[in-house]
Amino acid sequence: MQRKLLLIILDGVPWRNWRRLFGNLEGWVQSGEARVWKMRAVLPSTSACCYASIHTGVSPQVHGILSNEVRFRVSQPDIFSEVTKAGGKTGAVTHSYWSEFFRSHPFDLVEDMEYDEPAGPITHGRFHTMTGYGHDNQMTPSDVDLFATLTMLAKRHGIDYGILHTCTLDSMGHRFGHDNTPMDHACAVADAMLAAFLPKWRAAGYEVMVTADHGQTDRGHHGGREDLQQDFALYYFGDGQGPAEDTLLDQLQLAPTILTRLGVPVPETMKAKPFLS
Repeated sequence: MQRKLLLIILDGVPWRNWRRLFGNLEGWVQSGEARVWKMRAVLPSTSACCYASIHTGVSPQVHGILSNEVRFRVSQPDIFSEVTKAGGKTGAVTHSYWSEFFRSHPFDLVEDMEYDEPAGPITHGRFHTMTGYGHDNQMTPSDVDLFATLTMLAKRHGIDYGILHTCTLDSMGHRFGHDNTPMDHACAVADAMLAAFLPKWRAAGYEVMVTADHGQTDRGHHGGREDLQQDFALYYFGDGQGPAEDTLLDQLQLAPTILTRLGVPVPETMKAKPFLS
């Protein structure tokens, strides 16, 4: 690999809340250590649809994941498959949907919760399911535990590409919406937890992207076409050259951009242009 990169996905945070509530991330932008752009999610802007598009670089209408309830192993090349094909090591600390889409479906609670497979697309996987999730019980692990697990994979196994995905803020948003005291506090807590780990990842030689899969409305909804539902921030820590700060990025650009930064050939199915060079 030419470089190492970590992708951090905080599920369900709209553009507005990124820019006003994540003081640590904004501080790094202000100091010049990071850049930030607005990115727009695919449609439907539903979680599973976005996950599959983030990693394959194709729309839901192509990969076929059209709702959270319709899940299978996608057939298109993805970031995991292409990195391991090029000889790199991958790591995932995510919701179990990512394992289903990019390794095997259905998810086996015993066999698939944690695995280390040198020949697999996901070399080192650590997953959670949120089984029993509802309005009154989020069933989400602590974000700091997830950040620590990703750091462990980087330190212990030397992964070249790693993804972390947490649903805490998405779940908070479904319960409270995105314009209230609990949500303000939840975003600030996530920002502070992330701030404790991001300098360590940079010191270990990783470029880092921090972003969301979609936005969310003040009533806690996403899935449709609307700026609040589709638009979110992407913060980039690295040496790549990017577009003007007012450029609106397409979510389908994320996969080919990550592969390009890693020095991995971009498959023909990923037709969107990388936004970093």
